[in-house]
Amino acid sequence: MKRKTVAVVDYGSGNLRSVSQAVQHVARAQDVEVRVTAQAQEVLDADRVVLPGQGHMGDCMRELAASGLLDAVLHAAAHKPLFGVCVGMQMLLDRSEEGPTDGLGLIPGEVVRFQLEGRLQADGSRFKVPQMGWNPVFHELGRGPAHPLWSGIADGAYFYFVHSFYARPAQAVHSVGEADYGGRFAAAIARDNIFATQFHPEKSADQGLALYRNFLSWNP
Repeated sequence: MKRKTVAVVDYGSGNLRSVSQAVQHVARAQDVEVRVTAQAQEVLDADRVVLPGQGHMGDCMRELAASGLLDAVLHAAAHKPLFGVCVGMQMLLDRSEEGPTDGLGLIPGEVVRFQLEGRLQADGSRFKVPQMGWNPVFHELGRGPAHPLWSGIADGAYFYFVHSFYARPAQAVHSVGEADYGGRFAAAIARDNIFATQFHPEKSADQGLALYRNFLSWNP
């Protein structure tokens, strides 16, 4: 029987080492093979796909197109479970203020910059952009059951963020996890077989590993 595989897409812009190590850590118990790959055919052949990203979204979009992996990623997004991480999440939307840059248009919405200049937090300190650090994420949003990938993860569990921009989905139903930094924002988005997080699960201890573990057994 063929082993199931997860492709971590290597298009030249992503936190590949820590993402792949976290996915490999949880994959061992499920006998799933994890491949970090820059080969379109391996992305097409994989049962699941992880799309990481970091840095400037415009650079990420250009590098994805130049890598020859764009069509394979779009095929994965249409046919199999796909997990976007950080800028890999932002790329799923229609456009970003960063650049500005067009995204993949897989989830309706836009990516906008935090506008927090001069504002103070509850403790009197200034909001800093980028936001860097741990923030609680809430997935019990009163819009029906929580997304299956939150199974076993407490509402309000802390995850690690590093970002200046955040997703603003056009439809509230696509926001499946929310955090607060000067106002509520979408920390996780999902549509059909796609799930993505602004935070870094691979840097978020046990709760981050639990998300990747749930992804490996998710059957949308």
